[in-house]
Amino acid sequence: MQFLKILFWCLLAFLAAIFTIGNWTNVQIKLWGGLIAEVNLPLLLLIVFLLGLLPTMLYYQTIRWRLRQRLATAQNAVDTLRGTAATPVLRPDLEPTSSSAQLPPASVPTAVPPGGA
Repeated sequence: MQFLKILFWCLLAFLAAIFTIGNWTNVQIKLWGGLIAEVNLPLLLLIVFLLGLLPTMLYYQTIRWRLRQRLATAQNAVDTLRGTAATPVLRPDLEPTSSSAQLPPASVPTAVPPGGA
């Protein structure tokens, strides 16, 4: 899988290099106040691409941050509920008298499996 990723990025870089070589022309951009800027076409396309990518990346990062906050809040609620639940305290210095004394009441089987009785 790693090989395919590397192959994909190399192919993409090769196509970008071919495009850049084929379109290396100056483009005039009319700015405010009668100013004219001459920019290479590949550089202009890169700048426009990055300007379009920036709002999308900001939105994506905001969504990720909000989801992390919600997950942390939910995890804290679960930890709080688990902390208040009654858990048996096991003391290693005391020997249990029977095997059922070690099991909490919820884990003691109450039903007989089919064909077991």
